[in-house]
Amino acid sequence: MGKKVLILAGDAVEALEIFYPYYRCLEAGYDVTIAAPSAKKLQTVSHDFVDGVDTYIERTAYGIEAHSSFAEVDPTQFDGLIIPGGRAPEYIRLNEHVPALVTHFFEANKPIAAVCHAAQIFATIPKVLQGRELTAYIACKPEVQVAGGTYIDANLHTDGNLISGHAWPDLPGLMREFIHKLEN
Repeated sequence: MGKKVLILAGDAVEALEIFYPYYRCLEAGYDVTIAAPSAKKLQTVSHDFVDGVDTYIERTAYGIEAHSSFAEVDPTQFDGLIIPGGRAPEYIRLNEHVPALVTHFFEANKPIAAVCHAAQIFATIPKVLQGRELTAYIACKPEVQVAGGTYIDANLHTDGNLISGHAWPDLPGLMREFIHKLEN
């Protein structure tokens, strides 16, 4: 039987950070579920850098279907977790079901791929980052540190079952390591 992968998302998820992992997992033959606050079509966004602007800009991107709500997900049925960035993590971390979903993957030592702003979710769950190392978008460094983690200034970093990437350009390496962990 094929592996089952859960992707946590919401509106304003970064388009590349959800589409790339989603299709890469489908290509590998995995059963993939995108979960969000509710099962609906999510609005993704595209973040990019423009000369003369000190931070990234955001544009509306494509829609993608969330197959399930967070409340409907049983994390014990999944072999791995992917958390894309964008602005979605800043609000889905407030959903009452997200802490238990994410904690399950840490406690069960199942592969977790987290990219960009995904670290914002970890910062709201007591102790999941205690003694852990990860990278994330640089603006998330304070949240990683406050949560007891060590911010690694690198494009990619693996600490046990946690595979982290700085931003969307790092997705090939992130997904290569996530799939390696999922298969072994």
